[in-house]
Amino acid sequence: MTTNCLECETKLNGRSDKKFCSDYCRNSYNNKLNRDHTVYMRKVNNNLRKNRRILAKFNPKGKGKVHRLALLEEGFNFHYFTNIYRTKAGKEYYFCYDQGYIKIDEDTYALVVKQDYVKF
Repeated sequence: MTTNCLECETKLNGRSDKKFCSDYCRNSYNNKLNRDHTVYMRKVNNNLRKNRRILAKFNPKGKGKVHRLALLEEGFNFHYFTNIYRTKAGKEYYFCYDQGYIKIDEDTYALVVKQDYVKF
């Protein structure tokens, strides 16, 4: 039985279950197959990393406060976060990896860094 490479259509030699003629063709084929998911995931990860950088910038000492407009001016997007930590009192901290925030009032957020004892 003769088979061809799924990517470049070159005739394959060797094992009967072989699908690609080279690592390049295998990688290229799989990259094309996953491209739509990869673009979306890249966008989400870029937003998460950007949010984390912004929080870290305003929180160099591990605890602080920041005005909502200051975050927005830097490009912070409140729709992207990695975790929510709910306290026993019902308060919700939103985290972008290790950097977190909680709304104090309409315009002010308290900034925190995740502590080792906090379990998500």
